[in-house]
Amino acid sequence: MSAVYLWLCERAGIDKIWETLFARKVPHAKGPAAWLYTLGSATLMIFTIQFITGALLAMSYAPSPDHAYDSVRFIDDHVLLGRLVHGLHHWGATFMVVLTALHMMRTYFMGAYKYPRELTWMVGVGLFLLVLGFSFTGYLLPWDQKAYWATVVGGNIAGQTPVFGPYISKIRLGGEDMGAATLTRFYAIHVLVLPALIAGAIGVHLFLVIWNGISETPKRAGKQVAP
Repeated sequence: MSAVYLWLCERAGIDKIWETLFARKVPHAKGPAAWLYTLGSATLMIFTIQFITGALLAMSYAPSPDHAYDSVRFIDDHVLLGRLVHGLHHWGATFMVVLTALHMMRTYFMGAYKYPRELTWMVGVGLFLLVLGFSFTGYLLPWDQKAYWATVVGGNIAGQTPVFGPYISKIRLGGEDMGAATLTRFYAIHVLVLPALIAGAIGVHLFLVIWNGISETPKRAGKQVAP
């Protein structure tokens, strides 16, 4: 195994990849503040779990009004570990929103969005919006009463947008009312469009974090704050 590892290091530089991504220096922090620097990595871990569990769920899910609800019940009751995978994906979505929000709050209150990390912050805001898009599109997929009417309410709110509201509503629904086109559209966005966008945004975000480094914790009053 050591020979294989050395061969991969020489040909692909995997040791350099490890050093760049995982062996980076984190600013010195004491007490609870030290844990705040783990929020970004925790969010990335949750996203990885969401990707894996989502792929497993997609193997048994049927994105049609006639079969969507029954396919979810089938996953929970008959697929091996289906209820566990479904539960991980369901609660993972909530944790991902919470962790992303906490990560952004940490960045804001510690001033980590300032020079030279403005672009990192903007990409992070985009990631947060994509995470919300994941939650909204995924909520409809079980096709039960709660999911249906929650999506109707969310769609009506979006439809009140000045000028563009009616167009947003039509694009979202795939027509005048919710139906098969709506479910199929949400499913396609959830499993194809958003994963591609968020994977690219995460890649850019990680590159910027590595390029600019991790910001120091703010200094006490009377001392200069590190950039």
